[in-house]
Amino acid sequence: MALLVALLAGCTSTDRGGNPTDQPPATTGPSPTVAATGSPPTAAPTASGVVPQVMLRRSGGFAGRGDAVTVEPDGRWTAVDRAGSRRTGHLDTADLGRLGGLVADPRLAAEARRTATPSGCADAFSYRLTVGAIETGYVDCPSEATPPPATRALVELILRATE
Repeated sequence: MALLVALLAGCTSTDRGGNPTDQPPATTGPSPTVAATGSPPTAAPTASGVVPQVMLRRSGGFAGRGDAVTVEPDGRWTAVDRAGSRRTGHLDTADLGRLGGLVADPRLAAEARRTATPSGCADAFSYRLTVGAIETGYVDCPSEATPPPATRALVELILRATE
C-alpha cells in the first residue's frame, strides 16, 4: 500500500509541460489512494480532507469566448461553452490527485488576497477561478506581470484535463 501511495504521489508531482515553480509545497497533504477495486477515490484528500468544488470561467480572447468548467469533489466535470454546448467527463486518478494538491496549496489563498490591476491587453483571455470560498484569477497578457503561479497551475490542469 505504501508503494502505491508513493507511486501516486510521484504521478501528481509532475506537471506535463509545467515547471517546478508551479508545484505545490511537498507538505500539502496525503496523496489519493486507489481502493482494492481499482476505482478512483471519491475525492482527493487535501489538508482539510476533501477537494472542494472548483469552477473556472474563461472569457475574452479574439473570438470572445465564454466558457465555464465545474469540477466536482469526486472528479466529475462539466464544461459549458458560450453557445451552451455541454461536455462532461471524469478526471483520471493522477489529475484528481494533482487537483487535490493544488487546491491545498497555501499560495492559492495568498494569490486571492492580492489586488488585481486592470489589464491593458486587448484580446487576452481572462480566467476566474473559484475554489470553495476562494476566488482568484488573472488576465493572460504576455506583456504584463506573470500570472499567479498556483492559480495558473490550477487553470492549466483544468483546461488540459477537460479538453
